[in-house]
Amino acid sequence: MSKRQKNKEVPPNEAEGSGRREELMNVAIKLFSRKGFKGTSIRDIADAHDVSVSNIYHYFGNKEGLWLAILEHSVKDLPKRLAASMRGQTDPLERFKILVRTHLESVERHHRESRIFFVDESMLSPEGAKLNRNVHKGIFDVYVKEMTALNKAGLIRTENIKITCLNVLALVNWHLRWFREDGPLPAETLQDYIIDFALHGILAAKPEEKSFTESRSHEVVQ
Repeated sequence: MSKRQKNKEVPPNEAEGSGRREELMNVAIKLFSRKGFKGTSIRDIADAHDVSVSNIYHYFGNKEGLWLAILEHSVKDLPKRLAASMRGQTDPLERFKILVRTHLESVERHHRESRIFFVDESMLSPEGAKLNRNVHKGIFDVYVKEMTALNKAGLIRTENIKITCLNVLALVNWHLRWFREDGPLPAETLQDYIIDFALHGILAAKPEEKSFTESRSHEVVQ
């Protein structure tokens, strides 16, 4: 048996197997983030790591199993981490700032992993799609709770908490497209800009100007 063939075999012991599993996940993260879930095949992952496809089937069952293992490793518990980050803080504005900053820090820490979870759920099994939706819903629910507290405190004006939350999440998630660790600004400075934009938008407040909500309310009355 050649050395190349031997290297392609499934590792015989548990320690080596654990290492091989993590290596395959790292390779898959790179490929999924670059080519997308649909555009990456099991053969691509196996070839990139110079192993046989049987290794992937052995450790993960299939491509979706590998994708779910990455989710489990990186972002599955993000809703809990976001909620925990605000523990002990009672001021709704400070809680919101902590929430967005913690979310951005997580995205930056797991940048490639976070990008691959915006997939077309039609490509997943019902179980995989449900797990993916649960993670996104868990994050959304945390934002709804904090945005509701801001609204009750009179710190924001909105007729629809959920749409406002979706807009803030769009801001955070779009950050996945352009953030670079080697960019010209420190990550903390970028986080400050995003938090400020989420809270204040781009227009300087003028007393004579009506907000969108106020204008819309007037139209409804007419």
